[in-house]
Amino acid sequence: MPTVPEWIEDYATVVGPEPDDVIEEMDEYADREGFPTVGPAVGGWLELLARMVGAERVFEFGSGYGYSAYWFARALPADGEIVLTEVDRDELDLAREYLDRGDFEATIQYEHGDALDIVDTYDGLFDVALIDNEKTRYREAFEAIRENISPGGIVVADNAIAGGSIDADAVTDLLTGDSESADEMSEGIATFIEALHEESDFEASLLPVGEGVAVGHRTE
Repeated sequence: MPTVPEWIEDYATVVGPEPDDVIEEMDEYADREGFPTVGPAVGGWLELLARMVGAERVFEFGSGYGYSAYWFARALPADGEIVLTEVDRDELDLAREYLDRGDFEATIQYEHGDALDIVDTYDGLFDVALIDNEKTRYREAFEAIRENISPGGIVVADNAIAGGSIDADAVTDLLTGDSESADEMSEGIATFIEALHEESDFEASLLPVGEGVAVGHRTE
């Protein structure tokens, strides 16, 4: 469920970048199949954030059928690159079909397998990393890519507030020391945010749209 009233989600969607026909079709697919996506309100933020940092390279930990990647690809220059990772080959094939229809000039890599294995095969810096894999592995994903985030680049994590069994109150209690235990998904989000706080060259904040988006900005 959205973490803000539906009318605010609708308002954010209208204010943000306008979806194209392919995105609207992807939204229809998500509604029909019950497939979780970030939704257009968050998708618009992903595109805008990528533009704000002048992103040229993007890496995704968990891409599903390419919904987030499509929004990112709209912001990339012709010499840009985005790496999709997905353990479900059928979803990755569907992502290819949708992104091919976007007629993007940036290079799009489709990697089948565990993102935490795949990220080690790529050299150089990324301007944006999306973390949207298993919530219990968010910290592991961040630690795998933090040194490869360019100065001024960002790490974006979905489900910072809700999704599955995530309990925002439990996450808050863990972060403030008011509790020492929660379910594993809530603990996964909390340990990821703790990892952001532990890095002196990252600063973090929260976008309360969709199911919550945590953003870590590498300052140097």
